Amino acid sequence: MTVIIQRVGVNDVIDLRHEVLRHGLPRHTAQFDGDDVPDARHYAALIERRLVGCATLHPSRWDSRPAWQLRGMAVSSGERGRGIGRLLMHFMEKDLLDTPVLQLWCNARVPAIGFYQKLDWRVVSGVFEVPTAGPHVKMIRNLDGELRRNGESEQSPVR
Repeated sequence: MTVIIQRVGVNDVIDLRHEVLRHGLPRHTAQFDGDDVPDARHYAALIERRLVGCATLHPSRWDSRPAWQLRGMAVSSGERGRGIGRLLMHFMEKDLLDTPVLQLWCNARVPAIGFYQKLDWRVVSGVFEVPTAGPHVKMIRNLDGELRRNGESEQSPVR
């Protein structure tokens, strides 16, 4: 099985975001402020042209400096545990090498903390509640040293 990961338009990721992250809520809750900003980056993981994963980066700030905010990270329920999320993150990180900003942050759902930690993200806050999505923590990842040295991220085949 081949997974294709590519940049896409925001409209290509809304349905999966809604299904995974906002199930039971109105569809418009899967549309985020900043999705239509020209510099926003939306990513899709496709298997046989079927969307199975997505992630979005919004230009933002962290600690008063330019950063990217990761939002809408989702993998369809039938595809979880196969490495698709990891491939999405590696592709996204490599794609950022053409930008001067390599600081990332996100509000991660508590059950996803381990996933991010395996990818070298760090928890930098206590648990807080997002009314439509449950308990979260703030996490950060600085790509500057590691990716500039390596020039690219490693990708593994999907299981």
